[in-house]
Amino acid sequence: MKKIINSLLLLLSLTFSYHSMALVKGADISWITQMEDSGYEFYNDWGYRQDVLSILRDHGMSAVRLRVWVNPSDGYYSSIDDVIIKAQWAKAANMDVMIDFHYSDTWADPGNQWKPSAWSSLSFEQLMGEVWSYTKTSLEALRNAGITPKWIQVGNETNNGMLWYEGMASNNMRNYAWLFNSGRNAAKEVFPDAKVIVHLANCHDNANFRWIFDGLQANDAWWDVIGASSYPTNAAGLSWQQANSQCLANLNDMVDRYGSEVMISEIGVPWDHPEAKTIVADMISKLRQVNQNKGLGIFYWEPQAYSWQGYTLGAWNPYTMQPTTTLDAFLE
Repeated sequence: MKKIINSLLLLLSLTFSYHSMALVKGADISWITQMEDSGYEFYNDWGYRQDVLSILRDHGMSAVRLRVWVNPSDGYYSSIDDVIIKAQWAKAANMDVMIDFHYSDTWADPGNQWKPSAWSSLSFEQLMGEVWSYTKTSLEALRNAGITPKWIQVGNETNNGMLWYEGMASNNMRNYAWLFNSGRNAAKEVFPDAKVIVHLANCHDNANFRWIFDGLQANDAWWDVIGASSYPTNAAGLSWQQANSQCLANLNDMVDRYGSEVMISEIGVPWDHPEAKTIVADMISKLRQVNQNKGLGIFYWEPQAYSWQGYTLGAWNPYTMQPTTTLDAFLE
């Protein structure tokens, strides 16, 4: 009996250890409604037509990431109503959801963090209030639709802050921190258990990460997770191997310096790159090496995008409309 009990305890210990180290694997699929409305179809590895979420699940993914724009130019795609539809699809597929607030009417990235047009004349104090109320109202709409996000990004690739010019970090780090806090406080009010993410591009750029997070910390900002974008083949002056290694070093520095959990919120490789699967598999392997087991997970950015708006870093073959072997990197 003692041997049986010891064996059971060992099994439980191994099971706990596995789950504590299990990475979340997922994809940003924000284009999916627009693609389907445009007549795009998707086929699985065996050549049968199938919905994208089922195909992603068959490749080891368990979560989706969805961007939110305030007033998109087409009036719908990436609006909160569009996001709710995709989030409900994810829930039906038993997948977790990350909500990614851009706080813009269009793409927010390191070179574009422009305020929504409806917020353009607001004072800084009014802007903080609008960030809080917009975040709260949007998340309440999700909650009312039966969605409970596991993660909430307050800003997208905020390498120099957000909501320019008021929230441009290089002009006023305090303003950026306070705008972030406004979104974070609203997120925690609606979903107190959701993890709030600060997301920066260029995972290999440790200096930028230190500058932003030192600034946020100095201005009393608080976050749960540091998210990073990693496009290894696009890292200027670096091989993909160097980009991945520098990304890991940066993530470890973030853990050691701030005690934060970390994740790759976006990764992408050219769909026809001969080493695409190897590149992504290497990044997944490196996430497992993050200090203190604080590497949470990795999200491929729009893997289903093929022949779509000029984007070439998806993981779908435009000729067969099937996944490339890149997605196999997400299988255990």
